[in-house]
Amino acid sequence: MRYWKPAATALAVVLMLAACSAAPGTSTSPSSEPSMAGNSMSPSHSPGTGEIESAAATLRTDLNYLLGEHLILAAKATGAALGGRADQFAAYAALLNTNGTDLGAAIGSIYGQAAQDEWNRIWSAHNGFFVDYTNGVATKDQAAMDLAVKNLTTVYVPQFAEFLAGATDLPTEAITNLVTQHVLQTKAVVDAQAAGEWDAAYAAIREAYAHMQMIGDALAPAIASKNGIDGDAGTAGVDFRVALNQFLQEHLFLASFATDAALAGRADEFAAAGAVLNTNGTDLGAAIGSIYGQAAQDEWNRIWSAHNGFFVDYTNGVATKDQAAMDLAVKNLTTVYVPQFAEFLAGATDLPQNVLEKLISEHVLTTKAIVDAQGAGDVMGAATADREAAQHMRMIGDPLAVAIVGKVPDKF
Repeated sequence: MRYWKPAATALAVVLMLAACSAAPGTSTSPSSEPSMAGNSMSPSHSPGTGEIESAAATLRTDLNYLLGEHLILAAKATGAALGGRADQFAAYAALLNTNGTDLGAAIGSIYGQAAQDEWNRIWSAHNGFFVDYTNGVATKDQAAMDLAVKNLTTVYVPQFAEFLAGATDLPTEAITNLVTQHVLQTKAVVDAQAAGEWDAAYAAIREAYAHMQMIGDALAPAIASKNGIDGDAGTAGVDFRVALNQFLQEHLFLASFATDAALAGRADEFAAAGAVLNTNGTDLGAAIGSIYGQAAQDEWNRIWSAHNGFFVDYTNGVATKDQAAMDLAVKNLTTVYVPQFAEFLAGATDLPQNVLEKLISEHVLTTKAIVDAQGAGDVMGAATADREAAQHMRMIGDPLAVAIVGKVPDKF
């Protein structure tokens, strides 16, 4: 069963570097061994399902996550810049730069320091060109906008395509097309944000985010093949691992988009972000339903929708400084959502319910930390918590994917 979806479907499929699920400050280079190997949640595998954890599979998962994270952090930075939120722009721009150097370190761990330096040079320049475009849009400076687009399409695209073609032996033309689409889709996000067309902006964010997997999925197998990295990155089980992690990471980032807009009183943006957050949840439910059937899909959707609602309740409590509402929301999250979801997942995967409860509780707490920082006006704290909470989603996604593929291998 294949879970890869083309960008036009806006179904996101991206996940983070293996060490992103470790503590901040740890290495973020692709691991030479599967990131979840030996994890206490991993069940015994059916024959062949170990392929989901191969080094090549982890490379694909790692690369896709950082590429997807790049897109989201860029959209958060441009949205803040265009909204005149200078401190928030600075916070997300800093994380965007860190994401770029994490990607560079991943490349350097395989190809060496010179390749890492060249990646960082090209990648940093392309981030700068998008800042130039955003500034041009903000000031309605058509000449600046045109120059930024020219730099992106005639400097960044060919340089990056040439670099990647040399690193992977993929056709330069094919890479050029993929990278050009990334430029145009990111431009569409900025244009919609500037126009205040929030439904279009969030649709464009999802589409651009999903497209990053088309780049990662092309690069990862080629890198693995060229460098003799063990395993097959293209199996149906790996497709599912990448897809599940992508949806979970996207969930977190869309939730923090929505809570930020709600707490700042940007009602139209909150409504748009909330709508795509709900769609992300039903996309997750459909993925579960395709394996376990309609009843499981319906139960997933019920639990997942309720947990989104509890976070809305908590955010409303923070916004109005209503401690009773905040306490009730936390109670519902920890005593209703956590045990129900852990029980559901334990039944679907045979993973220990107590371990699942711990991971899901950490998701609740890391998401709560974002809302608390947003509500307090702690812009840098909120941005940092945002990335850390999104990184934590892989600690849920990876073991779930391994367990599901191990339990129902015939579905893959």
